[in-house]
Amino acid sequence: MRTKIILILLIGGAFFIPPAQAYWIWTPKTNKWVNPKTEVKPTPQEQFKVAMQFYEIKSYDEAKREFLKLLKSYPKAKEAAESQYYLGRLEEEQKKYYEAFLAYQKVVDKYPFSERIQEIIERQYQIGELFMSGEKRKALGVVLPVENPSIEIFTKVIENSTYGPLAPKAQYKLGLVLKELMRYFEAEEAFDKVIANYPDSEWVDAAKYQIATCRQAISRGPDYDQGAAGEAKDKFEEFVRDHPDAMLSEAAEKNIRDINEKEAESNYKIAAFYEKQKDYNAAKIYYEETIANYPQTKAAPKAQKSLDALLKKMEKKDEPKTKKKKSNP
Repeated sequence: MRTKIILILLIGGAFFIPPAQAYWIWTPKTNKWVNPKTEVKPTPQEQFKVAMQFYEIKSYDEAKREFLKLLKSYPKAKEAAESQYYLGRLEEEQKKYYEAFLAYQKVVDKYPFSERIQEIIERQYQIGELFMSGEKRKALGVVLPVENPSIEIFTKVIENSTYGPLAPKAQYKLGLVLKELMRYFEAEEAFDKVIANYPDSEWVDAAKYQIATCRQAISRGPDYDQGAAGEAKDKFEEFVRDHPDAMLSEAAEKNIRDINEKEAESNYKIAAFYEKQKDYNAAKIYYEETIANYPQTKAAPKAQKSLDALLKKMEKKDEPKTKKKKSNP
């Protein structure tokens, strides 16, 4: 009989054991078994306090879970914006920079009146500079073969603060990233926006210089683009003229010399081509132009030597005609 009673108690007790015993507790207030991991606190303030306690001791997985619970249960509470902000902070502190950027952007998109907006824009800009400096976007510790995230991040910084203090700087840095990727036309457009949208910015002079370097880069393509080179030289000359004392003027002058060398060499090759085709008059024009317009270049003495030889060749070609004219008065 005693054995039967013990057996009944064991079987009956089994029915009252809650699922996942270690994670469930009985709450007399609700007369329910609840799982602390999924149960949200009665108020957003209490829930936020719990989340912050985990955050402060760097238990980031638990903190993230608690912040997300608050966002789900109290999306319109003022603590919601703070929770979203701290989701960004914990990602950033774990060096998950792209995820941090996305978390911060949600604050801007969903809670535009948050007091954190300016700080968030500054943090996004700093993350953009990290990726610009060589930080790689990763997932589970593996580098992802994706476009430089700083393009997206700087673009968002500009959108988030169109006329804020970081906007012109972000616009300029966006141009630098595009230029580094050899997307020269897009880079030039980005630099143009610095000048057009932020004319009083300290970045305007540097943007003008970068526009000229983009033009120069385009001219260095597989087929030398003399038109693009000419435009680049005009922009460099304009920069030196307007900013003779600027630190970049020396670099601009060097670029002008480089372009002159390329233009002179191009003219020399055209002259040599015409000479080979026996179009001596056209060849003579291009040799003379090389000498007159680019006297300080390496091509100038070559052009002079070729021109002297061409003139002798042209004289010999004309000699029989001259003698023939003399024998027939």
